Amino acid sequence: MDRRDLLSFVTADDMVVDELPWGPHEWLSRPGLVGAEELLMVRVRMPAGKAHQFHRHPEMEEIIYVVSGQAEQWVEQESRILKPGEIAHIPKDVIHGTYNPFDEELVFLAILSPAKIDGPPLIDVYEEEPWCQLKEPMQF
Repeated sequence: MDRRDLLSFVTADDMVVDELPWGPHEWLSRPGLVGAEELLMVRVRMPAGKAHQFHRHPEMEEIIYVVSGQAEQWVEQESRILKPGEIAHIPKDVIHGTYNPFDEELVFLAILSPAKIDGPPLIDVYEEEPWCQLKEPMQF
């Protein structure tokens, strides 16, 4: 794809939306949409009671920034309640999970790098020990 075909500005009409079990993912930066080669950014709208259960990104680090609502954020075996304006940094290949046990929608930005990788973008581990003991796996 020619760089001239890629966007410099992404509006609501331009973003790519993926419907996933833990809520819609509104892609604002990814290869093929913008010219960024090192950054991915997605806005996630997670309904009450949903979660992106324990998983890892073998080749990417991530920042999760809470826009609205609250997140029960896990990084390895430590959890914190994140409120708007707060972040979690997840190093490459570190197990983490984002849960919304609250009554309101959680909206967060996930910024990941690099944008281009060789292997799978994520590997779920929520049904494995010790993760399944920390949080009972949810069925969607």
